This record gives sequence, C-alpha cells and structure tokens, in this order.
Amino acid sequence: MAAAVVLRPLCRLCCVVLFLSQFYILSGGGSFSEEPSQPLPQAIKDPGPTRTFTAVPRAAESTDIPPYVMKCPSNGLCSRLPADCIDCKTNFSCVYGKPVTFDCTVKPSVTCVDPDFKSQKSFVLNMTCRFCWQLPEADYECVSSSNCRAVSCPRQRYATNCTVRDHIHCLGNRTFLKMVYCNWTGGYKWSTALALSITLGGFGADRFYLGQWREGLGKLFSFGGLGIWTLIDVLLIGVGYVGPADGSLYI
Repeated sequence: MAAAVVLRPLCRLCCVVLFLSQFYILSGGGSFSEEPSQPLPQAIKDPGPTRTFTAVPRAAESTDIPPYVMKCPSNGLCSRLPADCIDCKTNFSCVYGKPVTFDCTVKPSVTCVDPDFKSQKSFVLNMTCRFCWQLPEADYECVSSSNCRAVSCPRQRYATNCTVRDHIHCLGNRTFLKMVYCNWTGGYKWSTALALSITLGGFGADRFYLGQWREGLGKLFSFGGLGIWTLIDVLLIGVGYVGPADGSLYI
C-alpha cells in the first residue's frame, strides 16, 4: 500500500511532463526549422551584343480605283468621255446658246485616244454655252415625288433635285434644284376608266375604279343620277378632267 501511494504521484507527474512536452512540440517551439534550400547558382550565358532593328515603313501602294473610273470607257475617244472623267478649264463669259471650245484633260487612271487612235491626255472639247439648269428636260433626271396632285387646275409643281446625264456637258453644278410639274402615275388606265363609265357608269363602277368611292356610292344609289350624272362622267373622263383619287396621271 505504501508503494502504491508513492507511485501514484510519480505517475501523475510523468503524465504532466509528457503533456507539456507534447504541447511544446506542437506549438512549434521544439520543431526543427529547416532553412529553405536556395537554388544552386546556374551559369548565365552571355547573349552577346544586342542588335536593334529599326522598322522602316514601306511606301503605301495605292491600289484603290477611283469611283469615277467605272463610268469611263477605256481606249475610247477623249471627246466622248463623260463629264466625270475629265477636267475642263471653263469660263462663263461665253454667249448663251453659241458653240464654245474648252481645253480639257483626262483624270488619273483614265485612258482615251484621239481620232487617230493615239493615246492622249489633253484635248479640246466642243459644246454649247449653257448652264446645266438651262438644259432640256431630256438631258437630266429628277427625283420624282408622289406627294403632289398631277391632276389639278392649275397643274401643281414641286421642288426636286435634278442630275445631268453622264454624256451631257454643261456649265456650273451638275446637280441642281428645279421646280418641275407633278408627273406620276398610280397605275390607273384611262381606257379602262372610260370603258367602265360607258358600260357600268350608272352603277358608279368608273368612280369606284378611280378610288372615288363616295361619288361611286352616290351614283349607285341614284342610278347614275337618272342617267344625267353618267353622261357627264363619260365626257369628263373622256377629256381627262376626272382622274384617279390619289392625284396621279393615267397610264
């Protein structure tokens, strides 16, 4: 019993020492700290003398074709080239309507020949002295409009942009503003309207065809105004006074 009493405190003391030693090791105090291994020095190769290269920009090669070239026939007569293909030294001191000559040169990328089929760059152009807006209506094209009434009294006009045709030569701007008569069609035929007025005018078929449904209903329920309205419409459609309701012209 006496030995057991003596050994019991010793066992407790050993347990405490063992616990403290384990705690000390786990906390890092007793761990062996190894210094991180450093890589071995490697032999550095000498790259040699450095060379610097300077990029010299190359001259831009122009491969773009000017848009006017598409209008210019190759190896044709220079005097017949469109106005967009040539540059002329014009002056406005000429007399209107009289023949005049101007010195002209072809634009870059344009090739043409003289009457002897020899290549040339400069030539003399013969034309009539007049501004572009003074040309006949057949020599220019205008932007049409359907926002006006072609059948009206007086006949309506509207302002629009007009462009001279390519083969026509004139002085001044080739695109200009001009007042032109309202001239458009909605697809109505004069012969069809007249035929309907003669045959079925008493039922308002002519007015319905022209888009005038109110007048058509009036003729339908009044039996053509007892024939009087029918005869009047035949005369008015025959002379072109009564037209489509949208104000367009007959075709």
